Amino acid sequence: MYLPLPRSLAAQLFAMQVVLVAAVVAGCAGFAFVTGRAHTDETARKQVLATAHALADSPSVREAIRTHDPSAALQPYAERVRRDTGFDFITIMNPKGIRWTHPDPAQIGMPFLGRTAPALLGETFTETYTGTLGPSVRAVTPVWDGDRITGLVSVGITVDRISSEVTQQVRVLAMAAGAALAIGGLGTYVINARLRRHTHGMNAAELSRMHDYHEAALHAVSEGLLMLDGARRIALMNDGGRELLGLDDSAVGRPIAELGLPAPLTGALLASEPRVDEVHMTADRIVVVNTRPVIGGEQRGTVVTLRDHTELQALSGELDSERGFTQALRSQAHEAANRLHTVVSLIELGRVEQAVEFATAELELAQALTDRVVGAVGEPVLAALLLGKAAQANERGVELELAEDSRIDDGVLPSTLPARDLVTILGNLIDNAMDAAQGGEGARIIVTALVEDGELLLGVRDTGAGVAPGDMDEVFRRGWSTRGPGRGLGLALVRQAVHRANGTVKLAEGPEGGAEFTVRLPLAGRRPAAARTADDAMEAAR
Repeated sequence: MYLPLPRSLAAQLFAMQVVLVAAVVAGCAGFAFVTGRAHTDETARKQVLATAHALADSPSVREAIRTHDPSAALQPYAERVRRDTGFDFITIMNPKGIRWTHPDPAQIGMPFLGRTAPALLGETFTETYTGTLGPSVRAVTPVWDGDRITGLVSVGITVDRISSEVTQQVRVLAMAAGAALAIGGLGTYVINARLRRHTHGMNAAELSRMHDYHEAALHAVSEGLLMLDGARRIALMNDGGRELLGLDDSAVGRPIAELGLPAPLTGALLASEPRVDEVHMTADRIVVVNTRPVIGGEQRGTVVTLRDHTELQALSGELDSERGFTQALRSQAHEAANRLHTVVSLIELGRVEQAVEFATAELELAQALTDRVVGAVGEPVLAALLLGKAAQANERGVELELAEDSRIDDGVLPSTLPARDLVTILGNLIDNAMDAAQGGEGARIIVTALVEDGELLLGVRDTGAGVAPGDMDEVFRRGWSTRGPGRGLGLALVRQAVHRANGTVKLAEGPEGGAEFTVRLPLAGRRPAAARTADDAMEAAR
C-alpha cells in the first residue's frame, strides 16, 4: 500500500496560512457586508425622514393644501423633488389618506397603502411596507397648519433600490477581498519559498529528529567545535570547545574578540579565509585550529574545529630530549672508547701507573657530577633529567653545574605536580640556556633546584649574551627566537606548564651577564596571593 510522504514544514505552513488568510478575508467580507447593509438601511431611513420633514414644513405645501385642488400644485412639485432627490415616491395626502400626489398619476385620489394613525396623532415614524411599488422603506409625517393637521407626507425608497446599492458595494467588496486574498496568498508563497530553502524541504518531524541527532553528535565529538555567526559571535560550542579554550556557557552569544583569548588565536578565529591545521597556544593547552566559512549567497559564519595538541607536543619534546640523550650517549661511547684505547696503549707500553692515574682521573671527573646530582636531588625524574642534560651539555662544550644550595628530597613533590610538566619546564630552560651559552668562552649553566617556603624553586642561568631589556616580555611568546625560523616554542611551553601548576616564571639578568630564569611552583596546588597578583599583573601587561 502506498503511503504518501509527509509534506514539508514549508508546505504545511503554506496550506495553514492560505486557509487562515482565506478565513480572515471571508470573515472581513461578511462583516463588511452586514455592516454595509445595516448602514445603507439606516442611511435610507434618515434621508426619507429628512425629506419628509422638509416637505411638511414647506409653506408652499401648506398653501397648496388650502386650495380647492391641492393635486394641481402639489403633483408637479412633489415629482420635481422626487427626481432631484432620487427617491422612488413622494406621496402627499389628506388626513384621511387620500393621495394628492404619486409617481403614477393613476394612483392619485386612491387611498394610501400603509399606516397613518401615528402621524395623525402628530408623530413622525418610519416603516418598511409593501405598497403599489413593492416593499419600501418609508417615512410618514404630519403637515401642521397652525395647531391643526391638514395633511400627511410620505417619502419612500424601494427595498430593491437599497439592495441594488448593497449589491454594488458587495461587488466592490468582493473585488477588494479577492485582491487581498491574492496578495496574501502571494506573500505567503514567497515567505514559504524562503522557509523551504532554509529547511531544505524537511517536515517538522525530520527537523526535530535532525535536532536530536545534532545535539547527540555535538556532545559525542571529542574535538572542540565552535560555530560563529556573521558578526563573529559564538553561536554554538560543544563541551570539547569549552574545555580546550577554557570558556564557560556564558561565552555563547559573545563576540570572539571579547573572550580574552590569545591574540594569534583570536586572529585565526576572526579570519575570513579558511585556516588549516594551525597550531596555537592557550593559557593551558596547545590546540590545532581549522576554520571554514559557511557561505550561502553571503557569509553566514564560520565553523571551527579544535584538536588538543598538548600531549603530542609534550611527547614530541620528550622525543627531542631522548634524541639528544642518544646523541650524547653515542658521543660518550665514542669518547670512552678513545679513553679505553689510551689506557690499553699505556699498559702495553709498560706505563701501568700512568694508565691507572689516567683512568682514575676520568672516573672521578665523570662521577663527581653524578654524585652531586644524586645526593642533592632525590626526585628521580629531575635527577635523571639533570644527568642526561649534563651529558648533552658536555657534548656541546657547555659545563652544567648544580648550585650548592640545591636540595630536593624524594617524596617531597606532590602527585598534583605532574612529572611531565617538570620535565617540560626544566628541560626547556636548560636547552634554552645551552643554546645561549654554547660557543662562548667558559660556557657554563648553573641549575638551582630546591624546596623552600612550600614552593619548588627551579632556577637556570647561563653565561650567554642575555636578553635585551625590551625583549624580556616577548621571550615567552610562541615563535619568538633569536635562532631563526622554526624555533621559539620551548619557552612558550614553559610558561604554559607553569600556568597549569599555578606558578610563576620570571626572567632577569644573571650575575655573569646571561639570562636567569626563576620558576616557583606551589607544592600545595596554589601559589601565594602576593606572587599570584604580581604574576597576573605581568600577564595582563603582556
